[in-house]
Amino acid sequence: MQALGAEVVVCAPPDDEFAAVLDRAGVPLAPAFSSVRQWVTEALADRSAVSLPQRAAQVLAGQLDAVAEAAKGCDLILAAGLFPSTAAARLVAEQMGIRYVYATFCPIWLPSTHHRPRAYPEHPLPADVTDSRVLWDLNAQAMNAIFGGAFNAHRASIGLPPVDNVRDHVFTSRPWLASDPVLSPWQVTDLCDVVQTGAWILPDERPLPADLLAFLNAGPAPVYVGFGSMPMQAAKDAALAAIAAIRDQGRRAIVLRGWADLVLNDDRDDCFIVGDVNQQALFPRLAAVVHHGGAGTTTTAARAGAPQIVVPQIADQPYWAGRVAELGIGAAHQGPAPSFESMSAALGRALSPEVSARATNVARTVRSDGAAVAAKRLLDAEKGAASGTGARRSGTDALR
Repeated sequence: MQALGAEVVVCAPPDDEFAAVLDRAGVPLAPAFSSVRQWVTEALADRSAVSLPQRAAQVLAGQLDAVAEAAKGCDLILAAGLFPSTAAARLVAEQMGIRYVYATFCPIWLPSTHHRPRAYPEHPLPADVTDSRVLWDLNAQAMNAIFGGAFNAHRASIGLPPVDNVRDHVFTSRPWLASDPVLSPWQVTDLCDVVQTGAWILPDERPLPADLLAFLNAGPAPVYVGFGSMPMQAAKDAALAAIAAIRDQGRRAIVLRGWADLVLNDDRDDCFIVGDVNQQALFPRLAAVVHHGGAGTTTTAARAGAPQIVVPQIADQPYWAGRVAELGIGAAHQGPAPSFESMSAALGRALSPEVSARATNVARTVRSDGAAVAAKRLLDAEKGAASGTGARRSGTDALR
């Protein structure tokens, strides 16, 4: 968007990692209501103390103030992330009378006749119902129950009428899907009209640290183990199982510390631990990538042609694990808690010559222009709405 002449502000959590990314991109950060690392850690540790509707209402209220401040003087809001955050962005856009676009990074969140919705806590989906239309109607009812009260209360406070389907109102009649069409294809359905732009990838030009380069050059390609922003004990346990399986197969390992604060149990020279690192530079030099199945890590590994072992923990991660297995570019672990035996089996599959060759072939098909496609589409539409105004434009992304 900047390259096309737009002025951009990003409203995101003020965690150091996000601030560093935006600084690298030369984009100002307008802080969201809370550090996402702190918020997720507290939410996971205290799940029963606060109900989901209460927690959603807290996020919505906090994000309303943050997004309203960030959007001052803007012509449009592009919103992605947690549903209460995007709901807040929708309210701000309506109050300010500016354009709003909703985007998601994974198709499973959007209504479709081709997949079931994900169930919310205390709102299970009937196992005997297979009609996707019925299931997505139930999903809308569940989202109304969880998010609708707070959303409509805020609408009333600014003089807007209530909505009877908060999901579809926030998603809009034409949501955007920011995922690669090979890794994550959208199947046409009459339940939702979707614009698929491709994945939004920020090129990373940072060099790899000298000590990491020395480790890479000192032996055969290692296996990467990292669970990114998963700050739970399950990630630590999964990493230990992975390291044991990697060593058992005579391989070296690179371990990402991540939000789980992974550590090595010994000082053997066959493992190397890293903090934040340029995955775009690192992944092409690896034998395989063991990770949690986040959209970004899955896409980066696929672009690099690195075989993957996905150990999904929450949310859309089982979907990405399934796609990796379906495409034949790696192995999907069944469940979030691998044993030495199950990780050894998954690693053996991912390191096979067939999977390696398939990963190399698929890498050639993964697009890198999704962000440019999205930016051009946004600004072309904005020019059509208000040609020649030279007004400020803004994107807001409430990150996971």
